[in-house]
Order: sequence, then C-alpha cells, then structure tokens
Amino acid sequence: MRRLSKYQFSILFVSLFVAVVGCDGVKKHRQPLKASAADSVLFDVGTQKDYEQMRHLADSFEVAGVISPLNANRWRGVSYYHEGHYRLSEMYYKKAVECKIENNEDQLSYNKCARRLSELLLVKGDYESALRVAIPAVKKMDESGIGSDIDYAILLNNIGCCQLNLGQDKEANESFLKAREHYANRWQSDSTSRGFQEAVQGTVYTSMAYINTRRYAESIYWIDRTEMLLGKYRQCPDARTDYFDEYQGRIEIMRAVAKQGLNKPDEAAQAYQAFLKTDYSRTGPGHINANDYLVAAQRYGEAAYNYRFLDQTLEHWGMEPSLDNIQLYMLPKYRANAEAGRRDSARVMGERILMLLDSAITEQKNSSTAELATIYDTQGKEAEIANQQAKLSRQRLWATGVALVLIIVFFLIYTLHRRSATQRLTAAHEKLQIAYDQLEEATALRERIESELRIARDIQMSMVPNIFPDREGLDIYASIEPAKEVGGDLYGYLLMGDELYFCLGDVSGKGVPASLFMAQATRLFRTLATQHMMPAEIATRLNSALSEDNEQGMFVTMFIGRIDLKKGCMDYCNAGHNPPFMGDLSGGSFIDMLPNAPIGLWPDLEFDGERMDDIRGRLLVVYTDGLNEAENQSQEQFGDDRLVELLQTMGDAKAQKVVETLRAAVEEHRQGAEPNDDMTIMCLRIS
Repeated sequence: MRRLSKYQFSILFVSLFVAVVGCDGVKKHRQPLKASAADSVLFDVGTQKDYEQMRHLADSFEVAGVISPLNANRWRGVSYYHEGHYRLSEMYYKKAVECKIENNEDQLSYNKCARRLSELLLVKGDYESALRVAIPAVKKMDESGIGSDIDYAILLNNIGCCQLNLGQDKEANESFLKAREHYANRWQSDSTSRGFQEAVQGTVYTSMAYINTRRYAESIYWIDRTEMLLGKYRQCPDARTDYFDEYQGRIEIMRAVAKQGLNKPDEAAQAYQAFLKTDYSRTGPGHINANDYLVAAQRYGEAAYNYRFLDQTLEHWGMEPSLDNIQLYMLPKYRANAEAGRRDSARVMGERILMLLDSAITEQKNSSTAELATIYDTQGKEAEIANQQAKLSRQRLWATGVALVLIIVFFLIYTLHRRSATQRLTAAHEKLQIAYDQLEEATALRERIESELRIARDIQMSMVPNIFPDREGLDIYASIEPAKEVGGDLYGYLLMGDELYFCLGDVSGKGVPASLFMAQATRLFRTLATQHMMPAEIATRLNSALSEDNEQGMFVTMFIGRIDLKKGCMDYCNAGHNPPFMGDLSGGSFIDMLPNAPIGLWPDLEFDGERMDDIRGRLLVVYTDGLNEAENQSQEQFGDDRLVELLQTMGDAKAQKVVETLRAAVEEHRQGAEPNDDMTIMCLRIS
C-alpha cells in the first residue's frame, strides 16, 4: 500500500475533522487544537506555493468554524501577497485587523497582519494609514501581553519611518530606539541567525528613511549600526553567505550618498570605491542603486553608463512602465544622459518617455477601475461563503427536524387520517419556504448594496490624509463629512522641505464613477506636486490627463495652492471652484480671482495662476459647496453671508477649531435634515 506524505496526511486529517464538525452540533467555543491543525495544513500548502488552494481551504475552514474570520482573512492576505497582488493582499489584511479578537490565536494572527499591512502602506507612501494600523497594534499587544519581540520591532520601525516622512523627527527617533531594543532581545533569545538578519533589514529601512528625507547626519548612525549587525550575522554558523556581499554593497552606497549630502566628497568617493569592490556592484540592481550617489556627486557620465542596465533590471524586478516608474527611473536616466552631454541618448530616452507616458496614464486609469471591480467581485465570494455557512446550519437544523417529523408522522399514522394531515403539513411547509426564500433574497440584496457603498467610501477616505504635520509655524487641518452615498469631494497636501502643496476639489456627479474620478485626480495631484510644478501648471496637466477619453463629461472644480513657508508667499490657481475666504484679526472676505474652467471638460486648456506676496498671520479657508449650500428642513441654504459673518469672528483661532466650528454651525442650521452633498473644509495659517 502506498504511503501518504506528511502534506497529504495533514490534508486528510483536517478534511475528516471538518466532516465530523459538519455533522456534529454547533459548538459555542473553538478548541485551540482545531485552529492549530488548520494553520499547519495552510502553512504546508504555502510551502507548496499552491496559493489558490490556500484560499480554498481558508474558505472551507471558515465555513466549518475551524478557524476564525480574522485568521481566514489573514491567510487570504498571505496568498495574494506571495502572488504579487498587493492591493488585494492589503484589502484582506485590512479586513483581518478590523475583525474582533476572540482568543490568543487571533491576537497572534492580528499581530502578523498589522505588521504586513503597515509595511504595504509604508512602501506605497500612505504614511497616515500605516500609522493608523501600526500604533493601535502596538497598544493591543501591550494590553494583551501577547506579541513577540520581532512583532514589536517591525511595527515600531514602520511607525518611525512614517513619522520621519511626516516631519515628526523626535517621535521617529524614539520609535527607532524602541525598535532597536526589541531587535536586540530577538537575537539574544534566538539560537539561529534569523534575529540578526531581521535586524539588518530593519536598520536598512531606517537608514533609507533618513536618507530619503535628507537627514544625512542621523543616517550615518544607522548605517554604522547596520554594518555592525551585518558583522554579527556573518559570525553565525547558519548565516547565508550570499547575503553578506549584497548588504555590504547597500551599506557602502548608502554611506556614499550620506557623505555626499554632508558635503564630504572625499569620504563619499572612498565609500563608493568600497562599494565597487563588492560583487553586488556588478549586478543590475547594484548599477541602478549606485546612481543615487553618482547623480548626487554630478558624475553624470558614469550614471549614464549604469543606466544601460535599467531595462533588464526593471524586467528582473517585474516592473511595468507605470507613471511611478517613469518618474523614479526613466526621467533620471534622461537627466543623466543630458547632463553628461550625450544628446543622442538623451533624445532617444526622451522620445521613449513620451511614447510610454500616454500608455502609462491609460493603464493607470484602467488599473484603478479594474482594481475596484476586483474588490467588488470579492464581495460575491464572501456572499458565497456566507451562503455556505447558512446552508450548513440549515442542514444541521434539517437533520433535527427530520427526526422530529418522523416521530410526529409515526403517531399521526395511528391517530389521524394520514392523507389530510400530510396535505396540510405540505401546504404549510411550501408557504414557509416561499416566504423564507423571499426574505433571504431581499436581505442579501440590501446587504450587498450597503457593503459595496461602504467599500467605495472606505477607498475614498483612505486616499485623503487624516494626520497633519506637526511643524512650527504651520497650522493646517481638514475634514470630509460624507453624505449618504459615495461622492467625489477630495483634498490633499504634500509637505516637501519649505514647500507646502495643497488642493481641495469637488467632482461632478455621484456614486462610484465620481469616486473613481476623484481617486485619479488625487493620485495625479500628488505625482505632479512632487515635481515642484506651479499650481497653474498642475491644473493644466491634470486637465490634459482627465479630459482624455472622458466620454461621460465628468469634471472637477479645484483650488490648488503652493506656499513658501519661509517667505510666506502663496501661488495658486482656481479651476472653477468656490472662492476661498482670506481673513485676519480685522475681518476678511472671499478672494477675488481670475476665472478658469473646471478640470476635465476641454483638452489643451492653459490655466492661469496668481500669487499673494505674503499671507503670514492670515486665515485661509477653502471649502466645497456642501458648506454654503447646506439646506435645512425648509430647503433654506446656509449661504455665503452667514459663512463670512461666522469666519470674521474666528480671529486667531486654531485651524482645527475653525473647521469644527463651521461643521457645528452647519449641523445646527440643518435642524435634523439629511446632508444633500459631501462637505469638505480645509483651513490653514502660517506664521
């Protein structure tokens, strides 16, 4: 007889176990052994890289009650992550961390989900959302007492990277130091080399965070610490030899960039020479990473030579020519060739960028639409799981009901006329079944619609920042108060050194199309702002991208601004939006601005911008028409006059106080009436 492998035996064991549970009565509590057995099977399937089977088993185990919803969503997130579907992976990790924690096993799964989710959000630059995941996770581990040192270390390191990118230097340093302590506890208690390897990876992220925010002096400390940890890892008997050279190369190129940023060119060149001695420097990724230093040192000829390996490196990384990759890799390649005097190469690269840009923008739009459609499709899968659970419950109830019916029929045969009794019973059953089916169908339809609207709203809310920079001399706050259905209001800001870019807009229409249009506008604003464009040019570029293939005629009114925080001057462009309010201690009024068309209606428009030389000490309030057009039970609007009168009394109030006062005034004006539109308010003041 052929023997079963360990993997096959595990599948058979849990399958038989599920079958027994399905035939048994409903249990109120899960046994830890059940969850452990199911986790072992799912882990074994993962080692086989059969991720579709992993999701299938997670669905089956959740239906049978063997694993909790939190743990099932965790395994779905794991499967999509290893398949490279990071958006779907992010969605299921979010579902997992939102589930109720019922036992210690759930707490452990929650820790792993929070670690991975905060990392995904950090990598894509959504620092506010990453903090909203990581900070509560650390708090829950402290409260429950359940969490390993590596859980704490990775979460604290993610928190520190986010805080650093948001300008919270002191808090970031504290987070990194706490993470360092937990990494130390990890390798001191682990007999393998895994602890040192994880610590090296963590300090590399920390070093890069300081370099990317141009805090070069602080980065040197973490670069030196990374090299120290790599040396300890090298001494472990089970350490990977191929690991040493790659990370030694990454350490040297980070040191070269930091020294160049500190205006120490000789030390930077020395670190670069050490980098060239590694095998990693001769790989495709090594050539591309080396350009961080070469461009900073204005060694454009060498950088242009390295960029010959760009195409094969992007192919090795599996990267497509998206807007982000054009900005991160192809534009620097063009600049390096141009600065090196290689005009023919620069011209060829420029033509290629122009060729790829159109398809990249179209792919960006299609990707956003397809992503939302995929998310909606997963709701059908969740509904199927819910139906299977209901079916299993009905089967259990049906088995009990059959036994009762048999007993009743047995007595009815001898005491009543069998035919008339059977007819009455059949008729009653048919009526109940019809009523039940109708109720179930109506309930499922209503829940699906509500679920889809909630998901669309959650996607929209995740795209606007809810954490604002803590910087001396800058006071900024904003909020969105949604109406019942999804809409198209948006706001955003980007703080880069002494430049503050901000925008606020209102997309035409309602529903999912408006939210998709809003998502595209928000993404394009952030991309263009990182290129330090003026507001009028940003509006022109937005209009060119959003008007293309805009068959539904959608548009967005938008106010875009750029403030020099040192000089106090503000450049701005108003694209068909409500005029903002500008005030001071002596009063204030709406800004008189040049007219511009809304964004997205007509291609080839050139938008006009304006400037205020000094706005320091003055209050700026930007809003959507959900504020001044808010209606009460008698359909009377809040109105511009009432808005100005209220803002003139605010004096030197903080930005958050101004926004909360306006929201309270509108709520009082409505007198219980439902909101007729989304209301978005942004307030800022610089000193």
